[in-house]
Amino acid sequence: MNSEINARGKMKQRLFRFRQWPVYKAAKSFRKKMREVAKNLPESERYLLRDQLCRASDSICLNIAEGSNKLSDLEFSKYLNTSETSLEEVVCCLDLMLDDALIEEAQFHEYLKDSEELGAQLVAFGRKVRKQGSRL
Repeated sequence: MNSEINARGKMKQRLFRFRQWPVYKAAKSFRKKMREVAKNLPESERYLLRDQLCRASDSICLNIAEGSNKLSDLEFSKYLNTSETSLEEVVCCLDLMLDDALIEEAQFHEYLKDSEELGAQLVAFGRKVRKQGSRL
């Protein structure tokens, strides 16, 4: 999955291929937005929702990257699923922030829309990996 044929006909590893994928770029953009949300939380949330939101949004990107160099498509798709579950965790953090009046409802809906868009990309990319595998 993670290799290609070089000029000599030998297999070579494609390192850092995740950096070219639109889903990875979208995940980084989403992470940046969640970092801004986290920065605006009160100090009382520093070791609570703030850190959890940052860890979960980091995990989305990190699992795309880590999984991209796995030896099988099935193993890679498991990492993509972990990215999806980390996105679920981000949405839960947003729900809790809304419940605790830490964000406005309009902000919540904007972030939820962003989450849904990224989630759709992750699901579609996971399907593509399972279908096309090494041709990515």
